[in-house]
Parts: sequence; C-alpha cells; structure tokens
Amino acid sequence: MKQRIAIPASFARKRHHLTILSNRRSKTLAIALLCLFVLIILLLGTQIISTSGLEINLQAQNQPPDFAHPFGTDWLGRDMLTRTLHGLSLSLWVGLLTAICSAVLALVLGTISAIMGGKVDVAITWLIDVFFSLPHLVLIILVAFAAGGGVGGLLISIIITHWMALARLLRAEVLQIKNSDYVQLSSKLGRSPLWIARHHMIPHLFPQFVVGLILQFPHAILHEAGLTFLGLGLSPETPALGIILSESMRYLSAGYWWLSVLPGMALLIAVKAFDILGASVRALLDPKTSQG
Repeated sequence: MKQRIAIPASFARKRHHLTILSNRRSKTLAIALLCLFVLIILLLGTQIISTSGLEINLQAQNQPPDFAHPFGTDWLGRDMLTRTLHGLSLSLWVGLLTAICSAVLALVLGTISAIMGGKVDVAITWLIDVFFSLPHLVLIILVAFAAGGGVGGLLISIIITHWMALARLLRAEVLQIKNSDYVQLSSKLGRSPLWIARHHMIPHLFPQFVVGLILQFPHAILHEAGLTFLGLGLSPETPALGIILSESMRYLSAGYWWLSVLPGMALLIAVKAFDILGASVRALLDPKTSQG
C-alpha cells in the first residue's frame, strides 16, 4: 500500500489563507465591477431613455408613482424618472470632470512639494492648511461667487476646493520613498528631480491617485447638487438634481413626497456606489489591504 505523505500544518494553514484571500479578492472585484456597471448606466442614461418624459403634460401633473411613471410626475406633468436620470447623468459628468482636474492638481502640487522641499514645500503646505482652516461649504460658495457663478464658477469652485486632502496624502507618500535606495542612486547619477518624479514617484503613487480620484466623485457630485440647490450652479432650465430638489421643496407640504424623496434616493445610491467602488479598488490595489 502507498503511504500517505503528511502535509505540514503550517503549509495547510498557508494554503487555507491563500484560498480565503483569493475568494476575498474575487468578491471585491465582483462588487467593484457591479458598481462600475451601475455608474456607467447612469452616465449613459440620457442616451438610453427617451426625452419625451421631459415634455410638459398638464393632464398628467402631480401623479404619484405607478407603473407608467415609477417616480411619478411633477407639477408640469413631466416624468420624474426621466428628469432624475438626466439630472444624475449631468451630475456624474460634472463630477467626472471636476474630480479628474482636482486629482491631477493634487498630484502635481503634492509631488512638487515633496521633491522640491524648502520654500516650495512650505508654501504648498501653508496653502493646504489655509484651505483646511476654512469651512468647506462656505469656501465653495465664496469661490463660486468670485468666479462669476454659472457653470464656469461651479466647475472652478469644486476643482479648487477638493485637491487638498489628496495632495497631502501624495506628499506624504513621496516623502516616504524620497530616501529610498533607488531614488538616491538616481540622484547621484545626475537625474533631475522631474525625471525622478516621472520614473520613480508617479508609478509608486498610481494606486493612491486612482483611489483618491474615485473618492473625489461623491464629494464633487454632492457639492454640485448643493450649489445648484442654492441657485449658484446650473441654470433653472437644466434638469439637474439640485434644481429638481430645490423646486420640489415647495410641494412637500402638499403631500407630493415623491418629487424629492425618489430623486434624493437616486443621488444617495449613486454616491454610495462611488464609495463602494473606491473602497473596492483600494482593497485591490493596496498590498496592505489585499493581504489582510
């Protein structure tokens, strides 16, 4: 009879740990792909659904949710589901543009601050502290006013006020690897700081940059909706979520709860999807969390 080879207990525990880790990564990847699919549908929602629901139909005004109108209709008979999807799509595109610009600004300033050091680092660090010392919403409103309001002021205010946290994180990462052997060797070989940043720093910062970029989306979307709600963002004719929520507040006392509750829930779902996507991507890219 063949003798069975005994498997060491440490090897069995290690194999069990690797199996659990593989299952956890597969589950995390599936969740990330699901959230990404939902967000893509929301981004392209205006290309899928018809725009007929945006037309005024006074014969169907203020109807509660039913099969024909899952989100009900508003005071002008417009389909609230159509308006909500158009508003979400617009908010997501605004969030995409502002988050990318803000993340790139954070990457540039954070990297320059850590590499250059000296007065440059002091100036950028002081600027970050100044931005953090001011109330965030008040700062956004002031920048939007200073930029002239409208779409331009909305975009500028969100971009300028959302780069500080990511810049501080990226600066700390650069300072951590600044004294590593391969960076010191490149410096002794005569490589310029910009060359070192391009070939050594930025590849190391890529996971943090991607996660920070994704996590910028919820803040950008909420602040876009908030500014529009206060009348500082998009024009009233635009089917934006902030405008929808602002207009619906006048009808809550009449019992038309679906005008604000359902669009608000849609905004909450979109923001939560970005939070889950960011956490999942961080777990997949960060070796510390992927091995936990």
